[in-house]
Amino acid sequence: MQGNELFKHAVKIMAEAAMKATEPLGLKGDDISLVIPHQANVRILNAVAKRMGIDPEKKVYLNIQKYGNMSAASTAVALAEAVEEGRVKKGDTILLDAFGAGLTWGAIVIKW
Repeated sequence: MQGNELFKHAVKIMAEAAMKATEPLGLKGDDISLVIPHQANVRILNAVAKRMGIDPEKKVYLNIQKYGNMSAASTAVALAEAVEEGRVKKGDTILLDAFGAGLTWGAIVIKW
């Protein structure tokens, strides 16, 4: 693996996926209540948030420090935990963003 190249690619692809999910809805970073990304790498997630104009400290849910990278399960587990912790409320606009094995990616916006 070429770690540096993979990092750049992951940031680019996750940011593009997020933009493709939010732009058609007319959403900007301020309109997103919480980003729940695939828990791959904190540096990648912070870089993606910054590209989107989102404060990673306030609007990105992280649990990677508890579990590490759980692959496809990480986004679903993070969403469940964010709901349990009260970080997701009725009416919130949630962005799920993922990048994974086989260099696949995707994003979706959910109105909670």
